[in-house]
Amino acid sequence: MKKIHQAQLINNEYYILKNGKTSCLGYFNPINQLIERVEKQYAYGIKPRNAEQTFAIHALLNPNIKLVTLQGVAGTGKTLLALAAAIEQRKEYAQVILARPIVPLSNRDIGFLPGTEKEKASVYEEPYKDIAIDLFQRGDAYEILKNKSMVHFMTTSFIRGITLRDTVIIIDECQNMSFHELDSIITRIGENCRVMFCGDFRQADLKANGLQDFIRVLKRMDKFTFVEFKVEDIVRSDFVKQYIISKYELNL
Repeated sequence: MKKIHQAQLINNEYYILKNGKTSCLGYFNPINQLIERVEKQYAYGIKPRNAEQTFAIHALLNPNIKLVTLQGVAGTGKTLLALAAAIEQRKEYAQVILARPIVPLSNRDIGFLPGTEKEKASVYEEPYKDIAIDLFQRGDAYEILKNKSMVHFMTTSFIRGITLRDTVIIIDECQNMSFHELDSIITRIGENCRVMFCGDFRQADLKANGLQDFIRVLKRMDKFTFVEFKVEDIVRSDFVKQYIISKYELNL
């Protein structure tokens, strides 16, 4: 096994350590300056299915890490893991907020949709209903979470106008936000908060997104970590995996 020099270690970084045919997962703890073994943990019944999911759950449940970015291709379980970890820790915080940017559909603003502004925004909650079904194994799980105030959904534009305290915040689809928008949200974070960012800068619906520059800033913070999911980490289906591999091979 190649020796890792102290100068090469990055705070809260995750490693796959190999020695011949054996390997183990490790995490550099900046508090004791040691690489610690990472064991598989469950987050609200969700068991990690690969090394990156194991790293993600460890980071999302680690009390010393307050900012986590899960970046990577579609179908790797980023939002599922974040929501499962948030619900797992719900008793430690006053609320869980699930937020995402409102991106126009097919170049049309949501104003073309029927109903009130709240009803129009509810279209963007559909993916989380599926995730809640996976977590609780019942069709009305998401509505129950909202009715019991266990989860609150809002658009990221609304977060930019408030100060959040004692909260777990999941910012989903953050690749569809500019650097200024991401900056405006992170500066609204008050005491006793955890922030989980989920996205893939390769899937941005915007011509220019700020996720990469935003991650560069976060990497300079000592309570931050970054987990990247690659094509081999796709768990949604073999069909999705084959499609994304084909797309990347064509540079699309």
